[in-house]
Amino acid sequence: MNDLQATERFSNRVEDYVRYRPDYPHALLRWLQSEHGVTPRWLVADIGAGTGISSKLFLDADYHVIAVEPNVAMRTAAEHWLGRDKNFRSLAGRADATGLAAHSVDLISVAQAFHWFDEETTRREFHRILRPQGLVAVYWNSRRLTGTRFLEGYEALLKNYGTDYTSVAERYADELRMRQWFGEGYRGTASFEHRQLLDFDGLRGRLMSSSYAPVAGDPMHQPMLQALRELFDACTEHGKVSLDYDTRVYVGHPG
Repeated sequence: MNDLQATERFSNRVEDYVRYRPDYPHALLRWLQSEHGVTPRWLVADIGAGTGISSKLFLDADYHVIAVEPNVAMRTAAEHWLGRDKNFRSLAGRADATGLAAHSVDLISVAQAFHWFDEETTRREFHRILRPQGLVAVYWNSRRLTGTRFLEGYEALLKNYGTDYTSVAERYADELRMRQWFGEGYRGTASFEHRQLLDFDGLRGRLMSSSYAPVAGDPMHQPMLQALRELFDACTEHGKVSLDYDTRVYVGHPG
């Protein structure tokens, strides 16, 4: 969205994004296969593919993937990482203007990006590019906010130091909103446990991959890192902390 400069806000965070963002559980893909008939014969359009983390989930299972991403730095990182895979190609495009042909793809994958899209124009574009029996899978890693001292401390840190953390966090959809977006084409939802075990460098990189984390030169940057160090030292076990997620997925055909 224009007010949050969604397309470009990760440009200066690509290296941390590639190295430290979580992947997605293989259980998610197994669920799509067993419950919704998604097979490697389906052509996948990964919309808002970023650096290719979500694309790799499908590539590793021998799917053909077209990664659609408007941010040049992130798309270049995906091409550098995945470009040697014969089943991968990338395309400069947006959720509401993918550049894909009408009725050309079987599965649209949207990982960790749906909250940046204009929902109405995206629905129309997805309906245009999907084949008649195709599906959309919208999914993201939802970080747990409570349950351990570390998780609760990390949430407090983001609220204290994040530049626009609350505005970004409030953009994530809930089940009711996703049901409304799919309309009569809604097929179902599932949730899977996921986590990252991180040493301090990994935790720092994970934080700095977030678009709301103050960058070097910002007066809040060093105080934030100091608070992160203190939180890590207070919570670490065997040199690592656990960043826990629930990976939520919603599936259907946009009406």
